[in-house]
Amino acid sequence: MAGHSKFKNIQFRKGAQDKKRSKLFSKLSRDITLAAKTGSPDPNSNARLRLAIQNARAESMPKDNIDRAIKKAAGADTDNFEEIRYEGFGPGGVGLIVEVLTDNRNRAAANVRSIFTKNGGNLGESGSVAFMFDRMGQITYPLTAGSEDAIMEAAIEAGAEDAETDEELHTIFTAFEDLGSVVEALEASLGPARSTGVIWRPKSQTPVAGDDVQTLMKLMDALDDDDDVQNVFANFEMSDEDMARLAG
Repeated sequence: MAGHSKFKNIQFRKGAQDKKRSKLFSKLSRDITLAAKTGSPDPNSNARLRLAIQNARAESMPKDNIDRAIKKAAGADTDNFEEIRYEGFGPGGVGLIVEVLTDNRNRAAANVRSIFTKNGGNLGESGSVAFMFDRMGQITYPLTAGSEDAIMEAAIEAGAEDAETDEELHTIFTAFEDLGSVVEALEASLGPARSTGVIWRPKSQTPVAGDDVQTLMKLMDALDDDDDVQNVFANFEMSDEDMARLAG
């Protein structure tokens, strides 16, 4: 188990800005609908749906929206949705994994390729980037859930693989197949998580600096803004100076 790490991998800016709230709700709704479609519409017997609903509630998504998303799973239009993963490289050789949920594979592919091309990136072949990441479960808690040591102890007892604490969140990582059991164990000791999900966690970080930082942020923002894109993951780190420049 590793402790604090300044540059942890997170799902990029999901819900970070109020202006993206509508798109965020749309993405969360699709997560719920797909989870209900591929399993039971009852969250008590469908772990994936239970986690999707929990994530929606963490973002203050109204109950009516959640109920509509579950009911939509019974509709024929959900049969056409596909989960697709694209891989590519951004400025400075940063690896990116883009997860898409779409009802039009050709549109999604064209849009993702165009976004990479217009923002200093290159779309790669399947497998060209994924080997640089680990597929893992991620569980987050607010800092009020406990001290860094308490969270670490709870994570170890729950069977997690890693835990980190920064100035905003406690983040716990699990093996992909252990996510459900670790979530249940943590809920028993810490209460409900702020969010849960499956992520791509980089095995190492690629430094990016100067103009490449701005270009990379534009690329990731453009991907995140696309209606078909659900998640964007990257293996970059930047200096304190560049982080401060972005924040300013």
